[in-house]
Amino acid sequence: MNKAKALTITYLTKATYASLNGSDKEVDNISSIKKIRKYDGKEYPYCSSQAVRRALREQLSVMGHKLSEGVAGEKEKGAATTKCDPQKYIDDDLFGFMNASAETVKRTSPVRVSPLVALTPYLGELDFATNYMSVSSGGNPNIFETEIHSGYYCGTILVELDRIGEKSTGDKYELSLDNDEKAKRVLALVDAIQSLWTVGRQSRFLTDISPKLVCASLMSVKNPIFMESIRIGENDNVEAELIRNTISDFKNQIINSVIGERKGFFGKDTDEFITLGECFDIIRSWVRDTYSNK
Repeated sequence: MNKAKALTITYLTKATYASLNGSDKEVDNISSIKKIRKYDGKEYPYCSSQAVRRALREQLSVMGHKLSEGVAGEKEKGAATTKCDPQKYIDDDLFGFMNASAETVKRTSPVRVSPLVALTPYLGELDFATNYMSVSSGGNPNIFETEIHSGYYCGTILVELDRIGEKSTGDKYELSLDNDEKAKRVLALVDAIQSLWTVGRQSRFLTDISPKLVCASLMSVKNPIFMESIRIGENDNVEAELIRNTISDFKNQIINSVIGERKGFFGKDTDEFITLGECFDIIRSWVRDTYSNK
């Protein structure tokens, strides 16, 4: 493998009418969404990293990859786990596992995922609904409400390229893939990111969370450099200067970088940004080159 150690992708999406990730109920008839309170005192919705990872796994399954099926823990009240076979299953390789049965067998995920956090605060919107399912059995309609949000969301994924298809000394599982198979697995992950779609709360709140802006870099170190570098200014315009400054600040760590946007999506296209399709094609070329130069 060449000197590339990581691929980092920070992406921006927009949810017009969404309830991405449920939280604990604050009131019996209100379904809350997960929120974090930032330094400005306002609450910002987010989709947890666990939910994003689940979404990526589901997309891999839709794309035809066989996933490691969950199995019950061997100990009483033990946590369920996967089959813990990264040699055979792409998700065990990419997302790791832990089996704490007779002896602990674990793999730390080489795919690091941040929560998908809103850039705009929650304003208290609620969707009013009524469940009539109990009426036929003599009950009353069940009235309930669900918190909803509209705004931009930003997330980051970092892939440790040097750990895909490889195990560390002392790991208690088999994993030794050739470079072609490593490339195939990372390329599959890139495809899943491009078509990202969450499976939760989609029956009533169908939402497209696929990337609309992507900042990606092939790195000689493991550093998610764009993680705090995407902002939306006035008139729904991307603040390109912050992205430019980030690339300049980390030029000694960056092997290659690319910025892609959905043309016509934001208030004004940025001329130096290429289309999303071209952007993902370049990312795929990095992956192929990385695993062909060993």
